[in-house]
Amino acid sequence: MLRRLGSAAALFGVDVRRTARAVRGIGPFVRNRRAYRALAARSADGKDFPFGKSYPCLGDRYEESGVATGHYFHQDLLVAQRVFELSPRRHVDVGSRVDGFVAHVASFRQIEVFDIRVLRTSSRNITFHQRDIMEERPDLDGCTDSLSCLHTLEHFGLGRYGDPVRPEGYRVGWRNLWRMLEPGGVLHFSVPIGPQRVEYDAHRVFAVPFVVGMAEGMYEIERMSYVDDAGELHVGVDWLGEQAARSFGCVYGCGVWEMRKR
Repeated sequence: MLRRLGSAAALFGVDVRRTARAVRGIGPFVRNRRAYRALAARSADGKDFPFGKSYPCLGDRYEESGVATGHYFHQDLLVAQRVFELSPRRHVDVGSRVDGFVAHVASFRQIEVFDIRVLRTSSRNITFHQRDIMEERPDLDGCTDSLSCLHTLEHFGLGRYGDPVRPEGYRVGWRNLWRMLEPGGVLHFSVPIGPQRVEYDAHRVFAVPFVVGMAEGMYEIERMSYVDDAGELHVGVDWLGEQAARSFGCVYGCGVWEMRKR
């Protein structure tokens, strides 16, 4: 019941756990502020830094130092490392996380980003193009030797990001990604994995054999990794084996593929 209430509150931007931590932190904040003011009044350092407005950070003491697990952390780092290793002539990304994967790649090379939504950036290594990849664009055919689409295709055609509602949207996008790659080019691709379903209007979840079937005749799959339901990464797994047939036991995991266009 509490979990359902928390999920409902999150729809309106309310993080119940974060709110609880903030309430818990009010007492320590008040005590520490009082102690700091008393000590600063007797300290030369306190005179160098006069008090400005209060800026309470109430829950930080109860949180971990950062997030080094989960779908985005692992896939973004893993694929950025592969782009570095492969050193393609041109790398184009479709819809991946800008403050994760795109930023990783932009730290060492140029990257072009296509997204249906607007992106404003002053980064010298990021070139942005506003595009709906469900639209056919012959001018993009064979435009790159390296392409990424991470945690994105599952949204195509659901209308969540202002795109047209199309149940077949993921298939249209999949075909257009293929068209963007030149023969022999590499696609870095990820989607949620588990029992196949749509959780409207958030995303689709793909069964691993279904993705393997989508690639048949279009790509040679060269690598697969996945992030399990606990947020841990498994690298270099067999995408045709018995475990893959069950999507590695995931309910909501993340499959990450490296494929080469035939």
